[in-house]
Amino acid sequence: MPGTLYKSAAIVGAAEANQIGFLKEPVTALQLHIEAIKNLSDSTGLPISRIEGVFSTGWSSELCEHLGIRPKYIDTTAVGGCSFEMHVHHAMAAIHAGIIDTALISHGENGHSARAIGGRGAANYGRGGVNSPGQEMTMAYGLGSAPSNYAHAMVRHMHRFGTTTEDFAHIAKVTRDWATLNPRAAMYSKDVHPFGGPITVEQVEESRLIAWPLTILHCCMVADHGGAVLVASPKVAASLNTKPVWIAGAGESMGHSNMLEMEDFTATSASVSADAAYTMAGMGPSDMEMALIYDSFTITAAITAEMLGLAPRGEGHLLWKDGRAAPGGSFPINTNGGGLSFNHSGMYGMPLLIEAYRQLSGTAEDGINGDKGKQTSARTCVVNGTGGSLSTTGTLVLVADD
Repeated sequence: MPGTLYKSAAIVGAAEANQIGFLKEPVTALQLHIEAIKNLSDSTGLPISRIEGVFSTGWSSELCEHLGIRPKYIDTTAVGGCSFEMHVHHAMAAIHAGIIDTALISHGENGHSARAIGGRGAANYGRGGVNSPGQEMTMAYGLGSAPSNYAHAMVRHMHRFGTTTEDFAHIAKVTRDWATLNPRAAMYSKDVHPFGGPITVEQVEESRLIAWPLTILHCCMVADHGGAVLVASPKVAASLNTKPVWIAGAGESMGHSNMLEMEDFTATSASVSADAAYTMAGMGPSDMEMALIYDSFTITAAITAEMLGLAPRGEGHLLWKDGRAAPGGSFPINTNGGGLSFNHSGMYGMPLLIEAYRQLSGTAEDGINGDKGKQTSARTCVVNGTGGSLSTTGTLVLVADD
């Protein structure tokens, strides 16, 4: 039986910045935010002045100032790439409580442009210094950058379950297949990027080593992306130009902050956040028809699939290896091309929401955001974001409008 918050709110629109990917002309994170918000307002027909709640990873008050609004509700949750799935959860609760009727969730991150204009991609405020106590402790044990952290997880998975790098390479290959159906994907084709277009498992295995056993094609890119979604009450949803995609369930959790405190490198808190989302929805893994899973690395996607109950422990990679997750497969996953081949600005949770909305609203294949074959027939979708070093998770169960 569904929980109290079941379908109490819907995602009623999703939009991206005008240009995303490896941009030749540098952009600011703020520009990416504002362009996406303007495009969202235009597509839904909801004036920016009617936004009552603003959710972002630390930017909320600044966004309000630039937009010229004074919202009733402000959320600045910033716990990594799953923050945006959590924002949907929080917005749903605020709408159910009667505090607001409309909630803007926005993200802009110039992960690529920052290299040209100096500094790092500005996704949120309050980043710790390079020599924070936690970082000093982990670096002493060989945990430094994100690839080195996730390399440990892959090695442990291989040791415990007998998986191989070739098993995980299928995830990169299939995800690239989806990207070749998405004109906005950074790796859509060689015309878009020299390393774009289809890839083989062998190419993944033979690509440049980053942190053993991760080669570069096991790793996400760092590009520019801006995105925004609008969450609204059923009353507002009925008045807009766009179709609603209903939030059936939501959950969030954390397992650790510092990866040295992670109890099991092959298990994340997604099992807990997913259980909460499934319970609220009155549904389970077998009711899901597609998935959008955070894929900062191939190992992230494989482990998360297991935590979401989509595959037994140690067998998450088989969803990709046997073709179920591929275009035309029985259980499509990461239909936009994922963080591995579509876009990953640093925190990837927003593109997950945008693609889930497009798929379930039937707008994923429009010649701009999708070629023929990208639109699926799925009516239910589980969305999971991961933050930190496999640290925090946010899970949503979304369903198409009746």
